[in-house]
Amino acid sequence: MILDPLLPPPPGRRLPEPLLAELTALYASNHAFHTLTGDFPDPHDIRPEQVARALSEEWAQPGTDVLLARSFGHLTGIAITLAHHPDLADPDPWIGLLLVDASLHGQGHGRRLATVVEDRFRAAGRPAVRLAVLGNNPKALAFWTALGYEVIDHREDLQMKRPCAVLRKELTAS
Repeated sequence: MILDPLLPPPPGRRLPEPLLAELTALYASNHAFHTLTGDFPDPHDIRPEQVARALSEEWAQPGTDVLLARSFGHLTGIAITLAHHPDLADPDPWIGLLLVDASLHGQGHGRRLATVVEDRFRAAGRPAVRLAVLGNNPKALAFWTALGYEVIDHREDLQMKRPCAVLRKELTAS
């Protein structure tokens, strides 16, 4: 798996159409997840302009990285990370989104993507990483806890006030 940063397009420019089509297909493949999040008006009809807007909103947050996972030249996943949480008392970086093409679920791609993201934080000297799982997503909670993340808090997310479990994982040297 190769992980490549995706930089925002220069002002007045858009993401290249072929890349936006790949990203849209990736997001659209996960309609069950998007049904839970409510992030898109119709999770069964996700449009390129909606994906472009969602990514622009992510890039607007300081310290955000959008990372594309590719295997054998195909886009298999995306990870969006935050160097710092908006809560200044929170010292850890965050995984804001980790999404794998739904046709590849259960094949280890999510585990590999999470490991590569953790390795990036570890290489940057970060001692731990956090993330939030929506309260209505037990599959995601099971995935992350199987990877060694521990629930440390329950609270609402900052943007949409949805109940979430906050998880944390120590990043010991590997």
